Amino acid sequence: MAEPLAELLERQVARWTDRTADWDAFADARVDGYRRAQHRFVGYGGSGKADGRYIPAEHFTLSIMFVPPGQGNAAHTHEVEEIFFILRGKVRVFFEDGAGHRVETVLGEWDCVSCPANVVHGYENVGLEPAYLQVMLGKGKPELMSYADSGLQARRDEHLLSERASTRQS
Repeated sequence: MAEPLAELLERQVARWTDRTADWDAFADARVDGYRRAQHRFVGYGGSGKADGRYIPAEHFTLSIMFVPPGQGNAAHTHEVEEIFFILRGKVRVFFEDGAGHRVETVLGEWDCVSCPANVVHGYENVGLEPAYLQVMLGKGKPELMSYADSGLQARRDEHLLSERASTRQS
């Protein structure tokens, strides 16, 4: 027998009031300049966390990022495309190539950028107020981001080990 529609709808709804700000979702979120909070809505946690409060998805993830002024994320890549849609604030986004060339632009509310797979990219809140970004990745359970900075890459791996240890203890 098919699942009743009311149960299906209940499982497929994620409300803002039920989201928790995860200030430790990413290894670089511990570093000044990269502090931000993730609010996961759809898809498996990109940080390797599986808190079960998100809507399962096969083909993409969706989160809302809260980014204080002067903060952002480190240069990184994914094996799939990543979209930043600015809901509130002013955010400078950048792309980099392997030779160290960098291009950037400032996006405002309702602007969007699509970061192609395997292109180094990132962002910084350049406004005076907190920014909110809708972030989507093109896979329901993407691989973890790869940082351009080797020190942050090492932190990412340490971060994952500490997350797995705390999950086993819970």
